[in-house]
Amino acid sequence: MDLKRTAIVVHRWLGVALCLLFLLWFLSGIGMMYWDFPSVTAADRLERSPPLRASAIAIDPAQAFAALGTSKPPSAIRLNAFDGRPVYRFRIGRDDALVYADTGEPQRMVSREMVDRIASAWTGRPIAEARVEAMLDADQWTVQGPLRTLRPLWKFSWPSGEQVYVAQTSGEVVQYTTSGSRLGAYLGPIPHWLYFTPLRVRQQAWSRVVIWTSGFGTIATLLGMIVGVWMYSPSKRYRLAGAPARLPYRGYKRWHAIIGLIFGVTAATWAYSGLLSMDPFGDRGRPDPLRLRSSSVELAAFVTSPRAAIERLGTLDVRELEFATFDGDSLYLATLAGGGSRLIPMAGDPQPEFDRQRIAAVVRTATAAKGNAEVSGLDRYDRYYLDRRRQRPLPVLVARLNDADRTRYYIDPKTAQVVGSYSTRAWTTRWLYHGLHSLDFPWLYNHRPAWDIVVIALMLAGAALSVTSIVLAWRVVRGVRL
Repeated sequence: MDLKRTAIVVHRWLGVALCLLFLLWFLSGIGMMYWDFPSVTAADRLERSPPLRASAIAIDPAQAFAALGTSKPPSAIRLNAFDGRPVYRFRIGRDDALVYADTGEPQRMVSREMVDRIASAWTGRPIAEARVEAMLDADQWTVQGPLRTLRPLWKFSWPSGEQVYVAQTSGEVVQYTTSGSRLGAYLGPIPHWLYFTPLRVRQQAWSRVVIWTSGFGTIATLLGMIVGVWMYSPSKRYRLAGAPARLPYRGYKRWHAIIGLIFGVTAATWAYSGLLSMDPFGDRGRPDPLRLRSSSVELAAFVTSPRAAIERLGTLDVRELEFATFDGDSLYLATLAGGGSRLIPMAGDPQPEFDRQRIAAVVRTATAAKGNAEVSGLDRYDRYYLDRRRQRPLPVLVARLNDADRTRYYIDPKTAQVVGSYSTRAWTTRWLYHGLHSLDFPWLYNHRPAWDIVVIALMLAGAALSVTSIVLAWRVVRGVRL
C-alpha cells in the first residue's frame, strides 16, 4: 500500500471513530464562550454572608486564638461570618480553625440543624420547601477534584431550581447550581470537557481519554489536510460529469474536502491546543511565586482591634477582615459587599489602595536577585493579562523583570496581591493553548463582538466539517463505496 493510500485509510477510520466527538466539541465550544461550569468562589461566599457588625465582635483575636489551645502559630487570619455569626478563621497548617468572635467559643462540630440553617441562608428560602439528600458519591455537579475530599455532602434542592451542597465536616457551601447554570453547563463545559459523571469521577481514565482523543483528533485533521492538498489539482486534471475539476470527489465527499482545505488548519490547532489544556507534558512554565504580603501574622502587632477597625469604615458594608502585613506594617484588608476593599492601618485613615511607589519598592527588593524590575501602571488588558468577562482587576501594576525568562507580574494595588504572571517558559501555554484554543489575540480579543463573530463562524465551519464526516462515516460503516 503506497503512502497516499495509507494516509487516506488512516484518516478515514480516525474520522469514523471521532466525527461525532468533533461535532460535540465544535458546538459546545460556542457554549463555552458564555457559560462556565457551576462553582462557588470566595467572592460568592462573601457576597452571601451577612455584614460584619462591630457591636457583635466581643472577643479580640488573641483571646480567640488562645481558646484553640494550640502552640502552632497561625499562618493567616480572617474575620468573616459562619452560620450567621462573626468568626475568626485561623489557618493552621492546611486547615482552618474557627472561633466565634461574639462568644469566644471554638466551632467544633457541625450539626444537622446547622447544615440546614446554612443551606437555607444561602438561598433565602425556607428549609421546609427543600428536598434533602445525603451525598456519599459524586454526582454531575460534584465531580471536580477539589470536592472529592469534602464528602459526605448534603444536597438541598428547592422547587425554584436552586441546589445547594453543604459539606458535613466543615459546614461550608461547596457547590451551588440553578436551573440556568445547569443548562449552560450542559450546553458548554460538560460536553466540551467530557465531564460526564461516570467518566469524570475516574480522574486518570478521564485525563487519558481527553489526551488521547485530542491527540488522535490532531492526527486525523493533519492527515486530512495532507490528503486534501495531495489530491487537489490547480490545473483541473480531473473530470467530473465531463467537465474539468480540481478535486476528484462529488457530493458530501467534495464538500468535506473543500471545507477541510479551508478550515482544516483551524480544526487541527483546536484539537492540539485542547490536548495542551490537559498539561500532558508536565510543567507549563509558570513563573516563581511572588509574595508581597507576609504570610506570618503576629497578633501583638494588631494594636487596633477588629471592632475598632470596622467602626472606622462607618456605614460601609464590610464582609471580611483579613489580617495582613505589608513591608513590615500590620494592617487590615477589608472586603466590602460588591467586591470593593479598604486598607485599615493601625494608625491613620482607611485608604482605597496601597501606595504604588511603596509596592514598586517592595517588588524591586523581592526580585533583586533576578534583575532589577521595571514597574509601571496598566489600565487595560494586554496580551498576557486579559479576561473575557472583564472581571480581573484593573488598573494594575506591571513588574517586568530583567531576567532570562522576561518574567512579568501583574499586581492589584488594592490588595498588593499578584493577580497574573507570565514568563517565556509559559510561551506554549499562552500562545499554543490559550492563543490557538480561545483566539485571545489582543487585536481581536479586545474588540467584541468582533471576537465573538469570528470564533462562532469558525466553530460553525468546524461543525459543518464534522457533519460531512458523519455522513461519510455512516457510509463507510454500511460498506457504501465513497
